[in-house]
Amino acid sequence: MAEFQVVVADPEDGTTHQFDVEGQDANRFVGRSIGEEVDGGSVGLDGYTLEITGGSDNAGRPMRGDVAGPNLKAVLLTGGVGFEPEVDGERKRVTVRGSEISEETRQINAKISERGSQSVDELLGLDGDDEAEADDE
Repeated sequence: MAEFQVVVADPEDGTTHQFDVEGQDANRFVGRSIGEEVDGGSVGLDGYTLEITGGSDNAGRPMRGDVAGPNLKAVLLTGGVGFEPEVDGERKRVTVRGSEISEETRQINAKISERGSQSVDELLGLDGDDEAEADDE
């Protein structure tokens, strides 16, 4: 059974929200690749569309969009996801995960690509909590 932590970024206001997803909602992500869109209802954002931007596996290895499939692969990198060179021209062989989400994926990074009718705070119940805390004080 798949189980992921989905980190959703809101490019409009720069906030991020983390969701633990398991069961049928997690199965909506399996087989999808970086750049694909998925329904936001799987993380509680009904009416929203999310674009998968990356992720990492259970050992912390990053997913790369230019590596096909869900498997591990040792690639020679000159920069980008998984390696940041310290010297001009530096290259390094790094083990990365492919761009497809699989059972080994633990974290999925996504961003909001299409908005729904309600705000994210309303869907997550964050507006009412702030006001209730202010009333208690």
